[in-house]
Amino acid sequence: MDPSRDNPILRFTAFWWGIGTFLIFALLLAVVWVFNRSEPTTLEDAAAKPRYETKAKIDAAQLANISAENIEAAVVTVSKQLATSKPIAVEKPEQIVPGSPTAVKMAAAPAVNTAAVDAPVADAPIDPAVIELGKASFMLCAACHGQNGEGGPIAPPLAGSDWVKGPVSNLIRIQLRGLLGPISVSGKEYNMPGGMAPLSYQTDDQIAGVLTYVRNSFGNKASAVKPEQVAALRSEVGKPQITAPELTKP
Repeated sequence: MDPSRDNPILRFTAFWWGIGTFLIFALLLAVVWVFNRSEPTTLEDAAAKPRYETKAKIDAAQLANISAENIEAAVVTVSKQLATSKPIAVEKPEQIVPGSPTAVKMAAAPAVNTAAVDAPVADAPIDPAVIELGKASFMLCAACHGQNGEGGPIAPPLAGSDWVKGPVSNLIRIQLRGLLGPISVSGKEYNMPGGMAPLSYQTDDQIAGVLTYVRNSFGNKASAVKPEQVAALRSEVGKPQITAPELTKP
């Protein structure tokens, strides 16, 4: 047996050597941490930095031009105006509730005269800018009608459709009121559940553009649709979804 194992002096010395070694190691770690201390940088931090810098510049510019006192005074003034203001009832056709008295009244209104809209027009070159506008708007239509106008399980094709190449008023009224099936296209009947929703929120230029694009794409060839023709039928907005019997036969 090793006699040193029972020597208390040796055990005491070994204990303090262990403590000393641990302290030295901890001191080295502390030195390394002090000299290499830095905030962790993530992608979020990197993206936020320029935003904070921009915000600081904007805040400084605002303070240089508008004092805090002026801002406080403006808040009080605007708050009083808002508190004393009264809402004004405004009825927009796009917001007519189905089944409401207004909706019933509009549904019973005489059919619009489409003769002027469908009057023959002389062939004229189509503006490429109109086609580009229509192509961009068609991305929404393509969800149901297909990227190439080939149609889908519930939406009829636009390629080679007599409805597309037929009277302009049909397409405009469908855009403004939506369409409730059934409707027969190229010998096949389509009846989309719930029908096509109206797109009357689009401007006259947007509707004219997308219809011109459809009438001159996917193998179709027909006259352009003018914004004035769309404007002439804006009174159709708010009426119930149009049905095939209400359309002019192509």
